Amino acid sequence: MKEIITIANQKGGVGKTTTAVNLAAALAIAEKKVLLIDFDPQANATSSLGFYKSDYEFNIYHTLIGAKNIEDVILNTTIETLDLIPSNIGLVAIEKELDNLKDRELTLKKVLKPIEDKYDYIIIDSPPTLGTITINALCASNSIIIPIQCEFFALEGLAQLLNTIKLVKRTKNPELKIKGIIPTMYTSQNNLAKQVLSDLVRHFGPKMFVDMKSEKKRYIVIPRNVRLAEAPSFGKPVALYDIKSKGAQAYNKLAENILGVDNG
Repeated sequence: MKEIITIANQKGGVGKTTTAVNLAAALAIAEKKVLLIDFDPQANATSSLGFYKSDYEFNIYHTLIGAKNIEDVILNTTIETLDLIPSNIGLVAIEKELDNLKDRELTLKKVLKPIEDKYDYIIIDSPPTLGTITINALCASNSIIIPIQCEFFALEGLAQLLNTIKLVKRTKNPELKIKGIIPTMYTSQNNLAKQVLSDLVRHFGPKMFVDMKSEKKRYIVIPRNVRLAEAPSFGKPVALYDIKSKGAQAYNKLAENILGVDNG
């Protein structure tokens, strides 16, 4: 059964795009058919896979306004089972474009209908806001993954996001659920990072991802990792840039968890 997962947190700099790109790649490498949708006007997920605005003419914006069919904007990546729908800065205009539409929050959901059954997973990279774009992503999704940076003020704004999820679930998308919370930029030598992780486990333990292959219960964290930070500048997910890096291993564990949960 296909699953549509939005990666969301209205707080910027928490690793949303890093998680979207590398989770999508890890699932694709595990031989699942995956579509990554760059739903952020900054288009960082698009460039992280080696595509730039001169490489494509149309993007997700054109499908939302009805100018292009969804099939016409899909790009093939260097991973055979991973496709991409790109974005660009023009997406910032979509809130105004959709302003007078009935059920504007369901625009992305309607656009995805013709292709959603062609993929095992659709991963949506959302912007650091709780505006029309992110609401559209949540309305189109089965579940949400929330990256949280292991630094000061990590939980700031989380209550607002959780309330938004509840509102979307109550009014537009009753099947939406929190897939899990993933701590990012974790450094085991940093006492603050350890404290943030401890707080997350205490408050959200059942929603934390667990290493499926560990005999002891170990929560999955995404480490601060040079290779993970370098990979986007080479237009590659970290699994293609350095498969042995700690960042690649962490996202592989996250993918294994999702596959393990989905496979029962």
